[in-house]
Amino acid sequence: MKYPVIFENSKNGDGYQIMVPDLPGCSTSANSIDLGLEKISQDIKSHLAILAEYGEKVPNALSVEKHRQQYAIDNPHTHAQVFWAIVDIDISAYLGKSHKINVTLPELLIKQIDEKVSKSSAYKTRSGFIANACIVELSK
Repeated sequence: MKYPVIFENSKNGDGYQIMVPDLPGCSTSANSIDLGLEKISQDIKSHLAILAEYGEKVPNALSVEKHRQQYAIDNPHTHAQVFWAIVDIDISAYLGKSHKINVTLPELLIKQIDEKVSKSSAYKTRSGFIANACIVELSK
């Protein structure tokens, strides 16, 4: 899932405060953008692990544009310099235990899926591809 994150200049001006609007309470600070992206990725994974531990649903990510609009509404008088980034997190590990199911699909569709999986490092297996497609569709 692609989570938008916002970088705000820290109040003392020597780094950034990084927040994930779709995951309230998930934030960190860092002295550089690269370190901030690294730290917030780890914080997102930790946050999702805690949600999974308590059986909570993984929140869907809204678009950067929606968050930018909301940020402008919530902070009409701020002159803080902010910028947005996207952190892509594989959420499959936080969706619960895997279960084997039987699925019937047309032969040509299976061939297309297998071809896509073999050519893309984003998908390790046919099941992973199908799970990802389901996540995308369910998040709409």
